[in-house]
Amino acid sequence: MSENAEGDLNSNLLHSPYHTGDPQLDTAIEQWLRWDKNPKTKEQIENLIRNGMNKELRDRLCCRMTFGTAGLRSAMGAGFCYINDLTVIQSTQGMYKYLERCFSDFKQRGFVVGYDTRGQVTSSCSSQRLAELTAAVLLAKDVPVYLFSRYVPTPFVPYAVQELRAVAGVMITASHNRKEDNGYKVYWENGAQITSPHDKEILKCIEECVEPWHGSWNDNLVNTSPLKRDPLQDICRRYMEDLKKICFYRELNSQTTLKFVHSSFHGVGHDYVQLAFQVFGFKPPIPVPEQKDPDPDFSTVKCPNPEEGESVLELSLRLAEKENARVVLATDPDADRLAVAELQENGNWKVFTGNELAALFGWWMFDCWRKNKSRNADVKNIYMLATTVSSKILKAIALKEGFHFEETLPGFKWIGSRIKNLLENGKEVLFSFEESIGFLCGTSVLDKDGVSAAVVVAEMASYLETVNITLTQQLIKIYEKYGYHLSKTSYFLCYDPPTIKSIFERLRNFDSPKEYPKFCGTFAILHIRDVTTGYDSSQPNKKS
Repeated sequence: MSENAEGDLNSNLLHSPYHTGDPQLDTAIEQWLRWDKNPKTKEQIENLIRNGMNKELRDRLCCRMTFGTAGLRSAMGAGFCYINDLTVIQSTQGMYKYLERCFSDFKQRGFVVGYDTRGQVTSSCSSQRLAELTAAVLLAKDVPVYLFSRYVPTPFVPYAVQELRAVAGVMITASHNRKEDNGYKVYWENGAQITSPHDKEILKCIEECVEPWHGSWNDNLVNTSPLKRDPLQDICRRYMEDLKKICFYRELNSQTTLKFVHSSFHGVGHDYVQLAFQVFGFKPPIPVPEQKDPDPDFSTVKCPNPEEGESVLELSLRLAEKENARVVLATDPDADRLAVAELQENGNWKVFTGNELAALFGWWMFDCWRKNKSRNADVKNIYMLATTVSSKILKAIALKEGFHFEETLPGFKWIGSRIKNLLENGKEVLFSFEESIGFLCGTSVLDKDGVSAAVVVAEMASYLETVNITLTQQLIKIYEKYGYHLSKTSYFLCYDPPTIKSIFERLRNFDSPKEYPKFCGTFAILHIRDVTTGYDSSQPNKKS
């Protein structure tokens, strides 16, 4: 096809009214081709039109993303329900509109933007590019933007929002999701992820601002605007300084004979974990060379989620055996979660579950508080938090030791908001977690943090080594003192809504109508909470 013919085809596509037989789809196609300035994603839609792929066009263009437990998250690619240049511009325009309504000092305080190392060549889409477009939308509206000049761990964004007194922040990341995905994670001025009603209100504002504004595509602003600032050095320095608050045995750390292997899972973690170890007085952990540097293809793992256990930790475990290191630490690609493995006496590796690590962290943080507390410190002022789907081991420790334990809805956004609330009321929160290996030691950040968790595990292991105890042995001691808490969490992937519906209908009408199961194998079931229907058998009014 000649260049002119190609040009004519594009101009026909652009100006012809579409007749797919679906007016909603025709409008969506017309809007996409008018608004999208990314040649790769525009071409994806043009190819679908050319090939008459109406069902796929409908799937891509006739729905929008909604906020889940971790913000907006979807595959990268063309379409209003995917993550791409245009949908990030639309989302940021909606954010601007909502923030302008909520904060009279928005243009004085500014907005934080961070990003991980994800990318997709076929869509010309990368976290850095999406972060720059996010910044451009706001800079074009005269909002000061703190845009990190390089990739950072997710916790750096909520930390920066609080430290810089910004009104909000966005982290472009899909954390440990498959390589095809990306996301847009929003933090409020309190440094916690947004919760209801902000999420619903922002979505409404996005709906009202779908056409790109003049200047929204001007990503050159990140190089030319005097309102753009780079907070990287300042925030990194402050974060590392704050880490010292949860370091209790620096002298001992500097003398330990223990060696640690660290994998950053092809993500952002390497440099930051190295710095954190330095702050705690350790020699640097041994990096897994194949996984040390960012790689958006995550080429050495079948999925970039360290929670999957031994199968994805293969390179780390083999290196640890070679280097004679007993403890392996793996941060996920955006370094907000942490997996830990320890070599056992029989030569096998134990990969700890999130709940087992939480038992160790809970014991450790309380033990360190008790040994270092001031004379008038009151245990009744101390709190630990966990999401409701996590182990109740902290509750058992709290009951015996006299501090408070609270649970929240699933998702760290609920923990972050509750911590902020407790701190404002003069309480002290030592540790919080969710069972999917998300941990927070202290309260410098109000989101899960794999960097600080990694170095705290190293300090705990080094301390225990001086009394000849492994992490695994200490876990058993915790169980012996506070009661055994065992859990097995897993999942099935099912893409068929009728099947999902029938599975849950059966559970809700098990032996007879409106009756849940009373036994799981030979074990009696104590309580059932069904958040979908609002039922909770443990509550006096049976309401969740």
